[in-house]
Amino acid sequence: MTMTDPLGDMLTRIRNAQMRRKSSVSTPGSKLRKNVLEVLQSEGYIRGYSTVDFDNGRSEFEIELKYFDGEPVIRDLQRISKPGRRVYASVRNIPRVNNGLGVSILSTPKGVMSDADARDNNVGGEVLCRVF
Repeated sequence: MTMTDPLGDMLTRIRNAQMRRKSSVSTPGSKLRKNVLEVLQSEGYIRGYSTVDFDNGRSEFEIELKYFDGEPVIRDLQRISKPGRRVYASVRNIPRVNNGLGVSILSTPKGVMSDADARDNNVGGEVLCRVF
């Protein structure tokens, strides 16, 4: 069966692994997932990730989750724009997460970036998810 929302699947895997206090989680590889993981790593929400390549051309990401005092660093991880309902924001309307403490991840014409980077680059785009 085909997957209709690969990014939503990755975010759900991260949420589920953190609820079970896992140190890492794996997810199938794609360019969009890699770009979102880059933003999560640069913002300090995950320790890092590595790519595992298989013989048949398929790849997976091994995501190292981050904890502080036994609690997950990511408190809330929500998918905003879904395949059935896309959500777009201009540079003036990019949502702030918890008054700037969290991050919105956007897919812009200049690539996938955090809300602060999108404001700095003066671009809007599709609001993929929010992290707090």
